[in-house]
Amino acid sequence: MLSSAFLRPTPALRWPLLWLLLGLLCAAGPPQHDSATAQPGPAAGNAPASLSAPARRAYADLLKLRVEPARALLQAELQRAPTSAGTLLVADCIDFTELMILQNAGRYEAAVAAQDRRLAALEKSAERGPLRDYALAEIRLHQAAAQVTYQHEMQGAWSLRQAYQQLQGVVKRYPDFLPARKTLGMCQFMIGSLPAGYHWFLNLLGLPGSVEAGVKNLRLAAEKPNDFQPEARIILALVQETYYKQGEETARLVQQLATQQPDNLLYSYLLISLNKRLHRTDAALAAYRRRPTGAGYLPVAYLHHMAADLLLYQGQYAASERANQQFLREYQGVHYRKDAAFKLYLAAWLSGNAGAAEQYRQQIKAGSRTVVEEDAYAQRFFEEKQPLNSTLTRARLQIDGGYYRPALNTLRGFAGSKLLRDQLEEPYRRARAYHGLGRLDSARLYYTRTIALAGQAPYYFGPQSALQMGYLCQADGQLNMARLYFQKALDSPKHEYKNSTDAKAKVALAGLPAAKVR
Repeated sequence: MLSSAFLRPTPALRWPLLWLLLGLLCAAGPPQHDSATAQPGPAAGNAPASLSAPARRAYADLLKLRVEPARALLQAELQRAPTSAGTLLVADCIDFTELMILQNAGRYEAAVAAQDRRLAALEKSAERGPLRDYALAEIRLHQAAAQVTYQHEMQGAWSLRQAYQQLQGVVKRYPDFLPARKTLGMCQFMIGSLPAGYHWFLNLLGLPGSVEAGVKNLRLAAEKPNDFQPEARIILALVQETYYKQGEETARLVQQLATQQPDNLLYSYLLISLNKRLHRTDAALAAYRRRPTGAGYLPVAYLHHMAADLLLYQGQYAASERANQQFLREYQGVHYRKDAAFKLYLAAWLSGNAGAAEQYRQQIKAGSRTVVEEDAYAQRFFEEKQPLNSTLTRARLQIDGGYYRPALNTLRGFAGSKLLRDQLEEPYRRARAYHGLGRLDSARLYYTRTIALAGQAPYYFGPQSALQMGYLCQADGQLNMARLYFQKALDSPKHEYKNSTDAKAKVALAGLPAAKVR
């Protein structure tokens, strides 16, 4: 299921595989070699290699995030063929999606126990062939993600290692079975995008990653018909948008999918999130207001958190406040609570309500975990106790929303600051605004100014400027300069968004041709 991926938009689905990999230090076993290079495997015989018609219909409903209708559609099939690999896999996808999106810790034990029962049934089953082997690996990967998300890191680490090795085996035995390519490709890409400091133990543990192999496998699964082709298309598109700056192509695909299936909440979700990341606030809000609602759909509280951001970009502070309050009322998880409190603080502070702003600022402290970068940023704001600059903050929100000319007008009111953070943020915001307007010479000027001023300062403005300069140089064919800037981003000291910045820089470096040795 798509939710076993690193799929960025959803809060429950954004956990990078890095979480799992960190726990593997204590779960090492004999290393395995990457078997993604296909070798002819044994024939599957009469074993099914695709989902049954009822399972396929249930899976289609699940992709719309209609969990209960999907479960009802599958019920008769579970009674007819309770040990069928396809039926057990779709049943697990349903439970896993519900667990990860709702983020209800009270469901965790029952969900993992059900996964154990499905795995045991598959192990004992007389069914053989690619679908059965793939189901074993995919359910194990679901279990790994659930275990790590709910703070059972060691169990999750071991489950990930098992799933990865099983996927390698499926691809080796059945090279034409495309669903396994989809999941293995996703894992290969995410592991391959990790910074170089992790490579030694990834190799030790038999978890070889490769950006190139991952994209190749994803593309195979995305371009040829198979039961899980929609997932592969979406994952590949998000990889291309996030790491290869192919936002327009991804936007066209997601818009096409959402138009074809206006009753699909997942596609609406992707459309909202993608437009938000592409700084198209008006389009994102329009998609949010058009999203399908009603009985049968899984409640996705994070939609309201995204809407709160979008309204904040527009300066609709009261509406933003209401949306984040709705998110906090409905959301059952522990992540993004600090971020929501920070955004509530911004809405109150920028609207001049100092009393409410202080109450929201104190709520940042109440949130429990700081695993996701947004929560870590909010916690750092709370702990440093340095006042934000209202001019720079308004400009930042306008730029995030794609309102570049208003942001430049706002920045004209910046009166200077003694704080190093503000001195770095001002040229960085100008660079981002000019970049958004396509005025690239001005953007380069302010990016390089930010880099020069930043030095080894522990803020993200310098590393992000280096990353953007790398992209600009790459687009201009200045590959040696691009390489230097991407490396500079990687070499930066710890900052608020180092994990995501490093991953992007590493993928960008991997995509450059090898430097010529003179």
